[in-house]
Amino acid sequence: MGGEHELLLGGARDPDAIATRAIDDVLRIERKYSRFRDDSVVAAINRAAGGAPVAIDAETAALLGYARTCFEQSEGRFDVTAGALARAWDFGGKPTRRPVAAVLRDALAHVGFGDVEWDASHVRLPRVGMAIDFGGIGKEYAADRVATIAQEAGARHGLVNLGGDVRAWGGRPDGSAWRIGIRHPREERALASVELADGAVATSGDYERFVEIGGIRHCHIIDATTGEPVRAWQSMSVIAGLAIVAGSYSTIAMLMQDRAEAFLANAAVRWLGVDAGGAQRGSFV
Repeated sequence: MGGEHELLLGGARDPDAIATRAIDDVLRIERKYSRFRDDSVVAAINRAAGGAPVAIDAETAALLGYARTCFEQSEGRFDVTAGALARAWDFGGKPTRRPVAAVLRDALAHVGFGDVEWDASHVRLPRVGMAIDFGGIGKEYAADRVATIAQEAGARHGLVNLGGDVRAWGGRPDGSAWRIGIRHPREERALASVELADGAVATSGDYERFVEIGGIRHCHIIDATTGEPVRAWQSMSVIAGLAIVAGSYSTIAMLMQDRAEAFLANAAVRWLGVDAGGAQRGSFV
């Protein structure tokens, strides 16, 4: 999943066996939903764009359902069909440049979760060139699955960190809470830390994948309604009960830009953000 991962378990009779089961499920999710694999479910859906519906199982339908929730909560800004916009911006390209207006218009024409046709057993992308990418929720879903598997197998305490998306349960075996550091978006140090016994914390930011054009940073978090990268926040961290909720809320907050604080207040979650000017804002430290 493109990062370093960590799994800590306590209070279990056979932690190695539990860890193996949990890691195997993370690998299963990656194989099933990676857009980089030709044999994944996502690849099959995307190849069929503009053609016949593709059969899906209950797990995939549930992810589509959560993707719809994110789409609605963000007023269309969080859209799992927005891969064409990332390709248009070409964050790994050399030299770096803004996509021309015609390229952005074409990319936007291939975006639109509201147009996706799906139910509990089938999904169809209506236009050739459309593509689904669960990258915005897949890693967080996998972290929640690890927690479920480990707890059901008897691990009373644990923490899983999948590339910075953290899910914890049961606190530490000594009765204390897990202490989780929040990365500073511009400096090689922790911005803050949070104590967490049960729940999740996830961060979205403009510092992992970005390009600078004319002295302006353009990050990989792109508003699917405009085709433009967000600029109002350097980073946004959110605490929630599930990793998939913490991760999606942190990304939606980035996408909502000057309306982020109102969105997070309405969601009733704890959060910590660094705005474009470097000021720290939010409700946990």
